[in-house]
Amino acid sequence: MARTEKKAYDLSDAEQRDLVTLIQQGKPLPEKYRFILFEDKREVELVWNGKTRDVCTTVLPFQTLEHIDEPREESGSKKEAQFDWLDPRGRQVKGWTNKLIWGDNKLILSSLKAGPLRHQIENAGGLKLVYIDPPFDVGADFSMDVEIGGETFHKEPSLLEQVAYRDTWGRGADSFISMIYERLILMRDLLAIDGSVYVHCDWRVNAYMRQVLDEVFGKENFINDLVWNYFAFKRKTAKKFPQKHDSIISFRKGERHIWHTQFKPHSPEYLKRWKTDANGRLYRDDVNPTAGGARVIYLDEIEGDIVDSVWDDIPPVNPAGAERVDYPTQKPEALLERILKASSNEGDLVADFFVGSGTTAAVAERLGRKWIATDLGKFAIHTTRKRLIGVQRALKASGKSFRAFEVLNLGRYERQAYLSVGGRLSGKEKERALAEKECEFRDLILRAYKAQPLEGSSFFHGKNAGRLVVVGPINLPVGRLFVEEVIMECRKIGASRADILAFEFEMGLFPAVLEEARQKGIDLAPKYIPAEVFDKRAVDKGQVVFHDISFVEATPRYEKRNKLSVQIELTDFSVYYTQGSAEAAIANMKDGKNGVICDRGQLYKVTKTKDGVVDRERLTKRWTDWVDYWAVDFDYMSRKEIVRVHKFLGVKDPPVTYGSGASAVTINPEDFEEQWTGGYIFENEWQSFRTRQSRELELKTAPHVYERPGRYTVAVKVIDIFGNDTMTLVPVTVG
Repeated sequence: MARTEKKAYDLSDAEQRDLVTLIQQGKPLPEKYRFILFEDKREVELVWNGKTRDVCTTVLPFQTLEHIDEPREESGSKKEAQFDWLDPRGRQVKGWTNKLIWGDNKLILSSLKAGPLRHQIENAGGLKLVYIDPPFDVGADFSMDVEIGGETFHKEPSLLEQVAYRDTWGRGADSFISMIYERLILMRDLLAIDGSVYVHCDWRVNAYMRQVLDEVFGKENFINDLVWNYFAFKRKTAKKFPQKHDSIISFRKGERHIWHTQFKPHSPEYLKRWKTDANGRLYRDDVNPTAGGARVIYLDEIEGDIVDSVWDDIPPVNPAGAERVDYPTQKPEALLERILKASSNEGDLVADFFVGSGTTAAVAERLGRKWIATDLGKFAIHTTRKRLIGVQRALKASGKSFRAFEVLNLGRYERQAYLSVGGRLSGKEKERALAEKECEFRDLILRAYKAQPLEGSSFFHGKNAGRLVVVGPINLPVGRLFVEEVIMECRKIGASRADILAFEFEMGLFPAVLEEARQKGIDLAPKYIPAEVFDKRAVDKGQVVFHDISFVEATPRYEKRNKLSVQIELTDFSVYYTQGSAEAAIANMKDGKNGVICDRGQLYKVTKTKDGVVDRERLTKRWTDWVDYWAVDFDYMSRKEIVRVHKFLGVKDPPVTYGSGASAVTINPEDFEEQWTGGYIFENEWQSFRTRQSRELELKTAPHVYERPGRYTVAVKVIDIFGNDTMTLVPVTVG
């Protein structure tokens, strides 16, 4: 305060009047006055438009959709050592289960930091290492290329992914820094006191990233600025040297961090300096006067060449390599192996909140680390799921231990979070702006759906052909809570038919909720909103197609010799995707060119001759062309999906505080209660999927033998070539 009074007198009268006026008007003060008026020890600070130290504090429950665990054999020494956490089938039932989470990592991080899952994290020893490879390339727009029939289809990003891309790069560097700054603060608060973070970036953002990390973790906690100098074909550039490296910046949480020096084989040049003795051993005479003269050193007694901050011995993923999964930002496993070995121990918990192709999780599993992996893209989650099943199978085949993992949603979003409103607004102004924004958004969707708006309705937004219409959020997936609200509102007004329009539905949501609605006399029809609703010309021409969720058909095949045995055969799969207007795509195609389009559940190669004649060849000739993965749970309703939600009640037991200082968070177990969502966890008991190396797909499961006669519900999950999941339930009776 003394410093403030002294400096204030240094201001001219005009400057003091201007400052008083700005404060009275509630306007921000010019940046230069902050260093004059207030104590601030930082000499250098990164400042950007919209900077704030506030972070997300939302805590949402995690919904477990799927439990994946290759069964172990029932005999053998390794089995005996693991038996206390395995059931009779050889599946994990106790201990930490690895987490693969679909959703916005900001909300995931805040929910991990202050939600009930924090207890599990701390019981697992705390989060020791975070590696992230955020989208530092402004062209990383979540789109992907899918190969089918020898052709490549360019899949545009979903609306959720487009919103994420806009939030990351919409204002250029400002929005990227703002995005990563908030997430790094949450990661820091979640890290164990001896934990560290590694951030992968390149020349586009590494200058910003270093400043952000300095500010979030403190300059005194800087560890390394690593240079990953990878192999690349050198092309002549007109104005600069060819770009051939990325940066990986590491910081620790506190004064101490886990560290293991890494070694690599000696270079051929170094080996030339050594002699060979009569026994073939490499040696040299080490002349060291302070150590008492010469002595002989043998190379095989030296651990290796210490790895320094320039890594030039790790090539990028080989296009023909076994580890390649055809994901655009995939990093080599050797890169993550070095990081995990250097800064974590076996059994430690590590995390990657931009997991992409799943490299961090795959390497962590191989090295015996526990892991959390998250991503916003469904295709990334699906790619990681397949990759981790492959890792489980390989470890099982080699007799090594591994952990089960579960696929989770972040669910039960509050309705007021559906559309965000920024700016310096009062409570009423924000409420008014939000209402206007929601109204504009709904009107646009209803017009494209050719639905008549409903005036005065508090919940439903329109009506189409005798069916009520409700529009879901633009920036969040529709989940079970929203669907339950639709059912409740239908029953309240006596309606029996309703359409739910959404850009995205939570994974694993159907068909259970539709069956629940049918049992209550309500016919619900979920429809995907296409991106073309934002194309005025497509709306005006009536070219916007709202497609249905996919359809799965599976048939039980009973065995005559064993009445308790059944096989499930996948017999049909129908999709209804349309990406853009086929007519518009063909019209925009230049003469003499070709391309691949998606129209009403089929992929076509369209060729336009030099004379403008159009030829269409269907690439998806069989329904199996759409199937990338399918899995079966032979007793689906045996395991209820339970979530832990905050009940806002008084404290009964002493609370637990994690962390310290500004990052401390206090959680009381009694503040959370278990609730059944009404759904069940898919226990992945059998699966078949395509890989880059093998495109074959089994369409019939191995025989499954039930322990006792009865009626069971079999769940069949299919994931298409775009990473979208669909499920169906099949009743079977055995015995």
